[in-house]
Amino acid sequence: MAAAARPGEEAAGPEPEPGGSIRRYLARLGALLPLPGPDREGESGRRTELHLLFDQLISENCGPGAPGPTGAPSPQDVCALLVQACQLVHLNQEHLVNKVCQLIHHLLNRFQVVVDEQNLDFLLSYSISALKQCSSWTHTEILQALAALVYNNGPNCQKYLPDLLGKSGLLVQFSDPAQTDVELRRAAVHSMANLCLSVPGQPYLDESYRSLCFQTFLNVLQSSKTSDVDDITFCMLLQNALKGIQSLLNGGKMKLMQTDQLGSLLAVLKTRRKKSKGKQKRGQLGEELESDVGDGSIHGMDIFQLRSGDAQNNPSLNPWNRSVDAAYMPAGKDHLSCHPSWKRISSSESEYSDAEGGIQSKMRSYQAKVRQGALACFLSTIKSIEKKVLYGYWSAFVPDTPGIGSPQSVSLMTIALKDPSPKTRACALQVLSATLEGSKQFLSVAEDAHDHKRAFTPFSVTIASSIRELHRCLLLALVAESSSQTLTQIIKCLANLVSNAPYSRLKPGLLTRVWNQIKPYIRHKDVNVRVSSLTLLGAVVSAQAPSPEVQLLLQQPSSSGLSNSGTATPHRLSSSEWWRRAPPSQGEPTDNWESPSSEPCWLIRLCISTVVLPREDSYSDSDTSFPAGTVYEPSPVRLESLQVLALLVKGYFSVAQSYLLELGEVACKCMEETDPSIQLHGAKLLEELGTGIVQQHKLDSTIAVNQKVPVNLVVTFWTMMLNGPLPGALQNAQHPTLQTSACDALSSILPEAFSSLRDDRQILCITLLLGLNHSENPLVKAAAARALGVYVLFSCLRQDVMFVADTANAILNSLQDKSPNVRAKAAWSLGNLTDTLIVNMEMMGQSFQEEFSDLLLLKMLRSATEASKDKDKVKSNAVRALGNLLHFLQPYHIVNPRFSETIKESIQALISTVQSEATMKVRWNACYALGNVFKNPALPLGEAPWTAQAYNALTSVVKSCKNFKVRIKSAMALSIPTQRERYGTTEQFSQIWSALVIALQKSEDTEDFLEFKYSASLRTQICQALIHLLSLANSTDLPFIRKTIAENGAVIRSYVLQYMKSGVEEDEAGIHTNSQERDSMLKRAIEHICGIEELSEGKAKVVVTAYLEDILTNHVNSTEVTEA
Repeated sequence: MAAAARPGEEAAGPEPEPGGSIRRYLARLGALLPLPGPDREGESGRRTELHLLFDQLISENCGPGAPGPTGAPSPQDVCALLVQACQLVHLNQEHLVNKVCQLIHHLLNRFQVVVDEQNLDFLLSYSISALKQCSSWTHTEILQALAALVYNNGPNCQKYLPDLLGKSGLLVQFSDPAQTDVELRRAAVHSMANLCLSVPGQPYLDESYRSLCFQTFLNVLQSSKTSDVDDITFCMLLQNALKGIQSLLNGGKMKLMQTDQLGSLLAVLKTRRKKSKGKQKRGQLGEELESDVGDGSIHGMDIFQLRSGDAQNNPSLNPWNRSVDAAYMPAGKDHLSCHPSWKRISSSESEYSDAEGGIQSKMRSYQAKVRQGALACFLSTIKSIEKKVLYGYWSAFVPDTPGIGSPQSVSLMTIALKDPSPKTRACALQVLSATLEGSKQFLSVAEDAHDHKRAFTPFSVTIASSIRELHRCLLLALVAESSSQTLTQIIKCLANLVSNAPYSRLKPGLLTRVWNQIKPYIRHKDVNVRVSSLTLLGAVVSAQAPSPEVQLLLQQPSSSGLSNSGTATPHRLSSSEWWRRAPPSQGEPTDNWESPSSEPCWLIRLCISTVVLPREDSYSDSDTSFPAGTVYEPSPVRLESLQVLALLVKGYFSVAQSYLLELGEVACKCMEETDPSIQLHGAKLLEELGTGIVQQHKLDSTIAVNQKVPVNLVVTFWTMMLNGPLPGALQNAQHPTLQTSACDALSSILPEAFSSLRDDRQILCITLLLGLNHSENPLVKAAAARALGVYVLFSCLRQDVMFVADTANAILNSLQDKSPNVRAKAAWSLGNLTDTLIVNMEMMGQSFQEEFSDLLLLKMLRSATEASKDKDKVKSNAVRALGNLLHFLQPYHIVNPRFSETIKESIQALISTVQSEATMKVRWNACYALGNVFKNPALPLGEAPWTAQAYNALTSVVKSCKNFKVRIKSAMALSIPTQRERYGTTEQFSQIWSALVIALQKSEDTEDFLEFKYSASLRTQICQALIHLLSLANSTDLPFIRKTIAENGAVIRSYVLQYMKSGVEEDEAGIHTNSQERDSMLKRAIEHICGIEELSEGKAKVVVTAYLEDILTNHVNSTEVTEA
């Protein structure tokens, strides 16, 4: 028998090839295959040789001298060796079975091997047979081997599940609470947990197995540690159970739908901190859980009491005294994962020795892992249940009072403040952050702006108190924390809180405290802390902006709160370093422009400096992950600074406008860089600047003229952009996302500024957009189509027939694109283009209509008709365009045979859309479009066959549509025709009148409370339509009107009087009507009816006139009484 080579001898030779050692042992095992015939002496020798080989294998490959990753064997070699070893060991050789199982789990864990399906079948079958046949003393090692085999292999174990997880399955038996051998129970739970790991794209465990495993894990977590159980073993048992539950939840299959199931899990996660200490009385847990499961609630119980007591009892562990913990994690990772590294631990493995830290240090480590596992499990639970269910348990996890003078109940915040392990604190913060994410609707009920004096505390005040306590605790944690990674999590958690809290309903001051305390961390040595600090500042400036509190904070002196400390970088905002040219007021005429902000904004200066100034030193070890030799801050810091600038410009443009040209230069500099992310954020900043200027110059803007950015300064700004990198960004086909953002930025130019640009710059913009409309990238094409839709509304361009025609052709091309997003943007632009046609028709008259190509007009009609059958996002603007186009048509178009069929199809498309079950916006636009059709006197409304269909569609909607805004728009459309003939026959007129009366009666009937606020506007529009019909009615219409008055006169009178008395209102068309105008409308209707010639025996005229005069008299009398 060849002797094993000594490690020292191998080291002296050439470097071994990867996996060479395993192959040598594989060859030696092959030489030990039994020979035919009985050979007891040979069998005994073979057994001895196997013992030696297995010992050497374990020693060489799993000990201190084991090969590193580069020398690791291939998975195939490892699997082949294990199969060969099992083939050599009979199940009656229990000592060898024990040793081969040690080899299996050591090698698979050491080299992270997932066994292939073919070898898995043999090895699993061997392990299961060994569990059934071998003595109980071998079972622990066999189960550890089983755990390693099934790891990430669950889908391939389906045929063995009955043996393992069936009613009398091996793992079920060994994991039973009655199992006295805790190490054996731990190994069984470990195997069960590994079976529960999901593999992407592979089938998961059946429901019955999932439920059985969940209950097993829950039983483990609910169990108490007996005095004869080793503390570390019990911690490892808990770890494996937590791992199993987390795997079930992360697999996406396990949904905690039952209240008792969720309550039990949350309860045991909370109490597990107590249990890990091993000092809780045994009977307490069962009683707590029974009371919890009984009412499906977990309120009133201690939260996560796993080890928090240690921090309170041991001064050395208190966060206020602690230095960086021994468990401090390596720097350079931006995202600190809460998920523990679930190691496949065996009883023989240990990361510690008594010499290294003693038993207490080892114990604290295992307890910390249990706490981290419980928090990771909690995080998975949060992700697997609906937020509305989670918020039912809000008060159990989130504090609402400081707890001064009494023992503080343990919550996620007490863990974040007092746990001795930085990783555990970070896990608690990550759970809290996940709880806060998306909580805006839940937190919106909070309100404490006014002191309440009631016998009870309203829920709104309780939530407000909870929000305040979260601010207090997180800011305490911020000051106390020494670990950079945990500090990052605190700041991220604060950002989530700020993004979701309703500050307008709370007493001011919360944001000020956050603002002032985060300032020093902007220059923290750790890059991730700097990034998260900027993220938090971004959340503050976007929290319900514009906020008066934040407005004041932005105008604070730049030195306020920006103190340096041992953890901060040198101050970079001194005047000699400030990257800023002459302010806009110097060298540029500004028409007496007054900057709204007299104080320089320190945050803008900080962000600009961060983006454009070279950094002064290497801030921390965590920066080593970024390219060496870079002169600027790391890319994540610069990107976050640009995002803060964009948010600040969006929410507080009045503050940012003082820096317009400087911010423009920042955008230019960013777009000139090679980093695509920096370029993209530069383009987005430019878009926000442009949008801010446009919003400021809108007609309905309340900003004083001398507070607005002067147009000539805007021209200077855009000239700088167009002479800079913007055209290059628009033509950068290698970076379509940048092209898209650049298109959006170019569409945000102020129309008044565009008209003042040089002609060549205007032509450049138009040429670029028309060219990009033919891009093969759908994002770019959609952005270009939208930008053209903005430009076509510019007053300096809309009267240019050639530009309008070129834009129309480009938009029609995009309307045929296969991308729904491109078609939706093109339809919106087509709607804008047809709005321009109507404006030109009204301003320029027939000259523009005659100049515009008939062929292009017909093409637009056909394309819009086809688009009206598309998806709702396309359809809503397609019908808007159809209404405008049909309104634009001239008599010669309508009699043209080429147009006649298309016109009918277009009107039918509108009617079908009104009657369809499309979204509210689509039907609203369709009703609006039909109203536009009725405005065209050249169309044969009243005579054409489609007249009755159009009116029937509108009357059906006004009576029964669930959405009141659509009803309002249909009533408005019914009041548009200005001649009686256009309402068609007497029967048609009567149907319209009757429908409006029914709609008036049903104007308060709605199942949706949100619609009720539109009922007054609906009645106003219906009353206007009824009075309008009265002012056009003829003698044949009066009998039906009289009949309606006789049946519903009282109801109609009350609503019309209410309409007459109401104050100044704006209808859906944007037309203001006051009381005098309404009086005039009613008087005109009375005069018109009085002038109708009626048959001698008819009395309808007299009845209707008297009825209307009575309404008018009532209104006049009540007005006089009110004025008196």
